[in-house]
Amino acid sequence: MAPVFIHGDLQVDHVFVAGDEVTGVVDWSEASQGDALFDLATLTLGHKEHLGDVVAGYGTDVDRDLIHAWWSLRCLTNVRWLAEHGYGSPDEFPEVAVLRSRL
Repeated sequence: MAPVFIHGDLQVDHVFVAGDEVTGVVDWSEASQGDALFDLATLTLGHKEHLGDVVAGYGTDVDRDLIHAWWSLRCLTNVRWLAEHGYGSPDEFPEVAVLRSRL
């Protein structure tokens, strides 16, 4: 897939919704060219029960295996950053639970 403009950190905390309508998206500090599925993966990370709805709303064929791969990369990157910055034991990080659930 050709690179597109992505948010780069599209998580639920950065999306404002009123009813069924997205009313705003904040924190564009990591925006860049990239894989659109990275944003979908970030948005659904830790919320795999919503992946089907997000994919359905995306309106095109989505490679779920690639989204799962982005989940893994994002988790590994986050675990390292959190551990290096003193956020506790990696065993307690939600990202580790996501990685373990993928086994």
